[in-house]
Amino acid sequence: MADVQHALMRAFAELHIRVYRASGGRLMGKVRGIPVLLLSVAGRKTGRTRTTPVSYFEDEGRFIVTGSAGGAPAEPQWFLNLRRADRAEIEVGRRRIEVTVAIADADQREALWPRLLTHAPFFADYQAKVKRQLPMAILTPTA
Repeated sequence: MADVQHALMRAFAELHIRVYRASGGRLMGKVRGIPVLLLSVAGRKTGRTRTTPVSYFEDEGRFIVTGSAGGAPAEPQWFLNLRRADRAEIEVGRRRIEVTVAIADADQREALWPRLLTHAPFFADYQAKVKRQLPMAILTPTA
């Protein structure tokens, strides 16, 4: 059953990516009212680039993403890949942006978490479901 669920989730993600790109983010550019970007980062095991739709908010020109996995007990694979990456590429609408990757430390997360909740209060529910602290990453555009 887990294999079927994983296959369905992967198929939905692929559809989401195709629709997002074809529409320049006009379709599938928001989920639950929160903007979505496409994150492309090297896989930590294969080194192959993987693209994932991820919700975000902007903070002082940076893009902030949170590894919630909808309140699942484990971090999402895309966030584990970010932990091993120095750089990634994001797509926001039709713009492709090279970014540096930094995992928010405790102080940064403490400052960013309330900002996230103003945009997406349901993340508090995700945090309440798990024992792990939901990690946040800061994606800063290069040049």
